[in-house]
Amino acid sequence: MARTLEERLHEAETVIRQPSFLENKGLGNEVGYYVFDYPAEQELVVRSRIAEMKAKYNIPNSSFQIIEYDLYDMVIDILLEKGYLEKCFEFEKRKGFDRITKSVGNLLRISGDDSLIVQHIRDNTPDRCVVFLTGVGKIYPILRSHKILNNLHQVVDHVPVVMFYPGKYDGQELILFGDKEAKDDNYYRAFQLVRG
Repeated sequence: MARTLEERLHEAETVIRQPSFLENKGLGNEVGYYVFDYPAEQELVVRSRIAEMKAKYNIPNSSFQIIEYDLYDMVIDILLEKGYLEKCFEFEKRKGFDRITKSVGNLLRISGDDSLIVQHIRDNTPDRCVVFLTGVGKIYPILRSHKILNNLHQVVDHVPVVMFYPGKYDGQELILFGDKEAKDDNYYRAFQLVRG
């Protein structure tokens, strides 16, 4: 019998508190990258539970912190910081959504080793934390989750990383929103945080 989302979120919290999890060694001593998949229509439930966990563990004398990086908010912040957000709106009106998606991807250097998002996460992630990556559905299709995971895997290996994924992940395939049309490339390096 399938477990409820609430049961899975409770188990996820139990897992991330374990000392072995915090030591950041996945199965077979690989770097600890995990995906917590869930039905996209339950996004607000997941956001609420993440906020609860952050309030619970991000306190003085806690053995670890939860550092959340909302990928959508990060992209908006970068565009604002560089003075490009308004220009993006105008460019999209003139050239269309596909062109602005590609242009923003190029600006962020999403596919490169010098990705602005990956650099930000690397430079702002302390020790003794668990990284939560959120906002995957909000930023699609500008940013594809497998690209972030691939690039991040190269530079952030001292703490466990959990991507909250509004879709399905079976240990090989990332399917955003549970829709085969929004299928990401295959991704094999992450473990399922908890089974469905």
